[in-house]
Amino acid sequence: MSSTSSSTPAAEVEERGRKRKRAESAAEADAQPSKWRKRREHEIYSSKLLEAIRLVRAGSSAAAGGPPRGRAVREAADRALAVAARGTTHWSRAILASSHRRRLQSVHRARLRAPASPSKRHGAATSACASASASTSTSAAGHGSGTPPLARRARMLGRLVPGCRKLSFPTLLEETTDYIEALHMQIRVMTALAEALSGISATSSSGSGAGSSSPA
Repeated sequence: MSSTSSSTPAAEVEERGRKRKRAESAAEADAQPSKWRKRREHEIYSSKLLEAIRLVRAGSSAAAGGPPRGRAVREAADRALAVAARGTTHWSRAILASSHRRRLQSVHRARLRAPASPSKRHGAATSACASASASTSTSAAGHGSGTPPLARRARMLGRLVPGCRKLSFPTLLEETTDYIEALHMQIRVMTALAEALSGISATSSSGSGAGSSSPA
């Protein structure tokens, strides 16, 4: 009887020690900053973003019929973010692959600017109607399948994060967390860059105004 009573406090002390160690390890994991909050990652992304914007400006002045300037800058910013991620995540690889597909599509559109013959247009319209009806029937069938709410939300989240449609739920959460942190860093860098450029333009305009008002 005495041995049972003496072993119970020891087990409680050991259990409290394990809980304290788990809490300390969790606190250390939370205290570690994300890689996207490090100054080095900011510098890497800033340099890649400036290079991408220079390429957009040079390409928009040389090529006609490309995407609008705002969309081109946004695509360049996302591509620079994926390059800064070094292709280690699903979302960064998906962005790089989609940018490559967009370049190929722009090349194909430039080659196929000639108007299509009436028979080809009729065939394209027929195939478009068939694909639309097939997608409508598929969506209607999926709507009544009785998917659980958690699975529906995970599917919606997989559509929002690039390249994460067919991932397991734990991997999807990791990719989403990393993608959100990367977007926060992108916003901070682009805001600082816009403020710096506006300050430079304001300084140059005030200097030119003062020079023009000075007497000869």
